Amino acid sequence: MIQEPFAAGSSLIHRLDPRFRIVLVSAFSIVVAISNHIPALLSALAVSIVLAAMARLNLKEVLKRLRVVFWFLLLIWVVLPLTFEGNSLYRVGPFTITEPGVLLSIRITIKSTTILLALMAMILTMTIVTTGHALNLLHLPEKIVHLLLMTYRYIFVIEQEYQRLLTAIKIRGFRSDTSIHSYRTFAYLIGMLFVRASTRAQRVHHAMLCRGFRGRFYTLARFKPSVRNWVFSILMAGVTAGLIVMEINSYG
Repeated sequence: MIQEPFAAGSSLIHRLDPRFRIVLVSAFSIVVAISNHIPALLSALAVSIVLAAMARLNLKEVLKRLRVVFWFLLLIWVVLPLTFEGNSLYRVGPFTITEPGVLLSIRITIKSTTILLALMAMILTMTIVTTGHALNLLHLPEKIVHLLLMTYRYIFVIEQEYQRLLTAIKIRGFRSDTSIHSYRTFAYLIGMLFVRASTRAQRVHHAMLCRGFRGRFYTLARFKPSVRNWVFSILMAGVTAGLIVMEINSYG
């Protein structure tokens, strides 16, 4: 199952209106993504760390999720400094480490970490269901919201179907290798998985229609803006605007 270790909590971030959180973190992430100067990016990273502290995120869980991205960033650090053209910083045999490559790697590392920390603090502190309803209230197309919620609900079911099919072929003596027979077996397994997923989707659709589904999901949760939400929004908007000013001044 998809784990939601940050969703439960009583921090200030948890008590904010989900709609405000989605809008604010989206604007913040866009500004970080288009920024290029190191001082502005470091300031944004500091903001993300503060948000993570305000959300009282478990450090071990945060590092576990950042670890996946760090492997990608490691690849960036191996490739870009050696392949990017520009002034040479250091030479190791036939390899040359360039200054533009190092700077670009630093920017990508800071941007990735900053945006991920902000998303963990602002988005992962609410459940997928709450996120879906908040997106719906923000007038995101209902089909996209339904797709998000149904994917979250039934991705576990599809995974269980896959495990059952895999267990069945192993019981029959199948052993994975690099032979044509192995590739053909996996192709049959994937094809059968699509067939079973399609069949289950039809059954679920009929069951929902029998229960009165008319294209909308309803919730008892009601999101009401409060003074806390507006104060936090003003502060966060001011911080985002400050990052924009810092980035513009860096070009001056």
